[in-house]
Amino acid sequence: MVINKMKFLPVFLFGLLSIPLVSQNPVYIGTYTKTEGHVDGKANGVYLMHQDAKTGDLSDPVCVAEVINPSFVKTSSDGKNLYAVSELAPGDGESGYIYSFSRNADNSLEELGKISTESFAPCHIEIDQSGKYVFVSNYVGGVVMLYERDEKGNLQKKQKIELENPKASHPHSVSISKDNKFAYINDLGNDKVWIYNFDAETGKLTPKDKPYVELEEGAGPRHFSFSKDEEFAYTINELNSSLSVFKKDSLGGLSLIKSYPSLPENFDEKNFTADIHLHPNGNFLYASNRGHNSIAAFQVNKESGKLILIGHYATQGEFPRNFAISPDGNFLYAANQNSDNISIFRINKMDGKLIPHLEPAEVKTPVCIEFAK
Repeated sequence: MVINKMKFLPVFLFGLLSIPLVSQNPVYIGTYTKTEGHVDGKANGVYLMHQDAKTGDLSDPVCVAEVINPSFVKTSSDGKNLYAVSELAPGDGESGYIYSFSRNADNSLEELGKISTESFAPCHIEIDQSGKYVFVSNYVGGVVMLYERDEKGNLQKKQKIELENPKASHPHSVSISKDNKFAYINDLGNDKVWIYNFDAETGKLTPKDKPYVELEEGAGPRHFSFSKDEEFAYTINELNSSLSVFKKDSLGGLSLIKSYPSLPENFDEKNFTADIHLHPNGNFLYASNRGHNSIAAFQVNKESGKLILIGHYATQGEFPRNFAISPDGNFLYAANQNSDNISIFRINKMDGKLIPHLEPAEVKTPVCIEFAK
């Protein structure tokens, strides 16, 4: 018997199309690898995991780069490179370092080289909107470094920023405005957010006429987030467990509107906040509490920038450091540094509430979560 294959072709194609396509997003995890005064590092370096975009599940971690204390990792906007700090303290080496890696098709990494951060305990990496310049904040010494990135992803020193009162200064992050004209340095030790003009043509930072906005003594601004329209900005303040809302003007200046507690009223134990992120839809702001071991969720008033507390959500682990929201806004992942796991929440996009989802993923001493560009 002769079979007419054309009759079966549409059925076959329909069967293929009906098979759900699973999107696997690469996620890099920064960790601690050695014992420091504040952490008992157990990891081996930078890990690679894959996120199932449909279920939110994370694959088992695979070490793709052996680096000492790669506590913060960042992928370039063109997807070609990953950068990782080596958070070395005084006594661990001549300085801290930033490592440059090229990314392979399978998301493994090849080391290109490393360069000194010219101080100690580098803890944050930022890349400007052009993708040409890389900023590193050193927690010790009041030093922020600016590097220029070449076509392969190698870095060379461009500028060294030395903040006032270096023995007390603790720059914890740099954030670049969407128009690429302004840089904001969160100085935890000086209770200031320093504001610089940024020239993306020359790669140079210059202080503004009004060079900073000051927070209350002992606040400790750590990380920074813009509202979706960039009319407002937010800091997470580590030492007094608060979030501050600022009005941002057209010249890049900031004026404080209001500060909010990151903790429930009845919590009086020790706590240090860590990270802050705006949801991709711009309606919700999230912050991590180390001690209370929670993610605080807030609704954002887009007209005034002010916040309304939604609730606090236990992270099913200890000492949540950085966290990340998946690019589609469906999931939030929190790195529980001291319990060796990453908690997974589904985000209700209508009201901003977090729903614990799946069991936490096991990763040794996780600190930073980076969805690859």
